Amino acid sequence: MLDILFAFDPAVLTAFVLAGLLLNVTPGADFVFISASGISGGPRIGVAVAVGVNLGITVHVIAAAAGVSAVLLAYPGAYDAIRYTGAAYLFYLAIQAWRSDDVLGEGRAAPSVQRAIWRGFVTNVLNPKTALFIFAFVPQFADPAIGPVWQQILVLGAVFQINGLIFAICLGALAGGFAHVLRARARMLTKLSALMFAGLALRIALDR
Repeated sequence: MLDILFAFDPAVLTAFVLAGLLLNVTPGADFVFISASGISGGPRIGVAVAVGVNLGITVHVIAAAAGVSAVLLAYPGAYDAIRYTGAAYLFYLAIQAWRSDDVLGEGRAAPSVQRAIWRGFVTNVLNPKTALFIFAFVPQFADPAIGPVWQQILVLGAVFQINGLIFAICLGALAGGFAHVLRARARMLTKLSALMFAGLALRIALDR
């Protein structure tokens, strides 16, 4: 795969990296979920959720390389089913957070790092817009002249993920650090994370 990476025009690869960074810093579903998890669970949980989200993106990249994401474009019913399932899952997390009156502490967003990674993974995989975004964005930088397109999508997807993972980890850690500073306002932050989860659920369910 390294020969594919080095075969890209440096200008094209640079443009891809910059576009990916810009997209990562633009607040979206993953941005909100990682922030809310960091706020309610602390830096450790925020970072774990960021890792989970990145693992979910791996699934979308592989699907894009295999052409599976095209199914979501061809069958709106499949798109809606995944979208509503993801929204329901986030709403369930919102209810859990809202009902909790415990003092904010590490692990509040999830009982363990493993669970936090799983939540990040599931939330990302069940957001069909991520699949469609990867399918629409990454292939635009592929060039059939330098090799199989599916291999280029995997390579570009890996580059996109590395940049995204670095940003997501920083975001989760900073959100968690902010929560630690305001630990005295634990109940407010718990309610805030619940509202963020619920808002994200509505956004996914209603936005097309």
